[in-house]
Amino acid sequence: MRVCVLLLSVWAVPVWGAVHPVPVPAEMRSSGFTVTVNGQAVEVAHAASSLDFASFDMDAGKPGAKATPVTVAVTAAEDGFWDQGVEIQPWRLGMRPLRAGRTITFRLAGPAKLSITRPGDFLNHAKMLFLFAGVRPDGPPVGEQVHVVAAGVHRESISPKSGETWYLEPGAVVMGSVNLFHVENVKVLGRGVVVYDGPQNPENDDGWMQKPDWHCVGAVEAKRVEVRGLTCVVRSRTWSIQMKDSTGFLYDDVRVIGGNPGNANQDGMDWLGGGDAVVRNSFFRASDDVFAMQGNWDGYKPEDIRRPGHDVQNIVVEDSVLSTSISNIVRAGWPEKQFNSRNFTLRNSDILHGGIGSCGPAFALFTFWGAKGAAGRHAGYTFENLWLDDWYSLMQMQVDGPELSDFTFRNIWAIDQPPLVDSVLSGVVKGVRVENLKYGGTEVVGDAQVPLVVGNGAEEPKYGRVAGVRAAFTVEPAIVGVGQTVRFTAEPQRGAKVKYTWLFGDGTSATGWRVSHRYGDALGTELDGERLGAGRFRVLLKVTDAAGHEDWMAQGLVVVGKWHDAAAGAETTQPGLEYRMYAGTWPDMPDFSKERVVGYGIARTLAGADPRGYSSYAAVYEGYLEAPTDGGYSFDLMARDGARLVIDGELVAGTVTPFGEVCGSPENAMRFARGSIGLRAGRHRVHIETLESVSPGVPRLMWKGPGFHLTDVPAGALSHAAVAVVQP
Repeated sequence: MRVCVLLLSVWAVPVWGAVHPVPVPAEMRSSGFTVTVNGQAVEVAHAASSLDFASFDMDAGKPGAKATPVTVAVTAAEDGFWDQGVEIQPWRLGMRPLRAGRTITFRLAGPAKLSITRPGDFLNHAKMLFLFAGVRPDGPPVGEQVHVVAAGVHRESISPKSGETWYLEPGAVVMGSVNLFHVENVKVLGRGVVVYDGPQNPENDDGWMQKPDWHCVGAVEAKRVEVRGLTCVVRSRTWSIQMKDSTGFLYDDVRVIGGNPGNANQDGMDWLGGGDAVVRNSFFRASDDVFAMQGNWDGYKPEDIRRPGHDVQNIVVEDSVLSTSISNIVRAGWPEKQFNSRNFTLRNSDILHGGIGSCGPAFALFTFWGAKGAAGRHAGYTFENLWLDDWYSLMQMQVDGPELSDFTFRNIWAIDQPPLVDSVLSGVVKGVRVENLKYGGTEVVGDAQVPLVVGNGAEEPKYGRVAGVRAAFTVEPAIVGVGQTVRFTAEPQRGAKVKYTWLFGDGTSATGWRVSHRYGDALGTELDGERLGAGRFRVLLKVTDAAGHEDWMAQGLVVVGKWHDAAAGAETTQPGLEYRMYAGTWPDMPDFSKERVVGYGIARTLAGADPRGYSSYAAVYEGYLEAPTDGGYSFDLMARDGARLVIDGELVAGTVTPFGEVCGSPENAMRFARGSIGLRAGRHRVHIETLESVSPGVPRLMWKGPGFHLTDVPAGALSHAAVAVVQP
């Protein structure tokens, strides 16, 4: 490693308004994407698994001013890569690119940390590009204990001594670790990358160990440490950043990317005792829990698991962007673990991908799992001002020993997707408050909407609103076509200097209490509406006041470019759908024309089919779905083993290949699919295929249409032809 003690700063004077790409050494460059910013090439690095990233810094037009907007172009190497749609997250930014073949182009107003992929493609084998647009950092400080790591590849870990500052130049890549063992007053700064690819067994969970060169950043009994601007790439089955009995840490503008083909035991940051730490303005992509808290972790033997641990306390995570392929955003506790925790805050952050499946409890924004003799007191957790994109459930607090109290979920804005499974409060859990949780265009006011199951002595949560402004809006007309004027009207707020900001989902925005807009196409926000001729636009309203209060509301608006007429001859029908039952187990949806029917019947809902004693089966439903009025309809389909929705002969939504849960569970995770279509009023032919091969529970079908928010498709909307059902 080429290191020098810097006695005189030679850092270049910034050119205001310029773009500064962060160089990538040849051995790390990826050929999956090419990126330009204002026409200037930005090199793309391979991170881990199928994940890539590119970094550049922006200067303001003059000192103290905002950064100058830039134009970003991303070209995929694979032909047709973007044909099925484009997803740029965080959704809160309201971004939609222009698409031309393999290239997408979009305008970036300022610094951001973006995830760019295809709709719904975020599991461990997903092809994803992370784009980091930052503010150019200061050059290295001057001093006798300042070490500068020059651009290029270095195959040696960094192990600072107390009082030292290490500066990684842009383009510096350290193949190893940052070891912070028993040190204090240390700084690790710059725009460098640490790539950890250690010796861990990919089939075993030995990434917990506290020893040098075992994590991207490992800290043991360290104090007063700053880590700024570092990118951590983790290619092994190990915890990315481990904090063992360490305090006084600041992580600022840190980017952590973990890609593990096994999709497990690759956390973002773990605290094993300690705390008094701040993580801000950072990005985490993990293949397990993003943040986890334990009092200790000394192995998986019973005596190691049960050994009492140290307190974890006073941790703030803020202004960050968080993503995981599976597992939780925040987890505390574990069966048999004994420790205390208090005062954890996650705020002002975007949750891009919030887990899928379960390990004991289902995955969630927050999970506490205290079972099998676990003990301890845990209090003062706050989750506030969070934007949820893809998510699985809100909370899983399941304990039979620890005591949990004072947990607040405030201003939780689920931008576009409903929760996929129930949240749970079980055991000694009290003082839970849910204040201003929104999804599906409505505000949650009770357990049934979360949905939340409360039992085993847990105290009912309290629901309420937050003082200040409230975002809500209406859309007129209810039927929207390409080029048609749409009027958006916000619920008026009292007080002076209230600002209404609209993001229309097509990359444009406006301000004002009442605004009008025209959509130039029916492709939708994710550019996936071409096949069905109807696109769903993600419309966001942000309301702020002079006191700094803010609130958000999101609604999906379907713009119709192609209409489907009601079916002829469907004037007289009977309630319920006809179904055919098939016995068997399939890894994915089979060709039912080649399968043997074992039963017929009529079902009012997807839960009404008689399985005739079979535990593994498929049901295929046929009949009609009644659209109450002309309009654009979106359908949300949720299933564990698989489901497909076909309307008027068109595949509207279908869950992809099942994905197994972890931790030995034999079941599949709940999958989500959505589609939009323009329907004329009346009955439309519907065909629904469902599997229940390895997982109990029937699929769920929800819809949103003109004049109503997201809800389950009612039994009254389903019918079949008025003829007798033929028995086998």
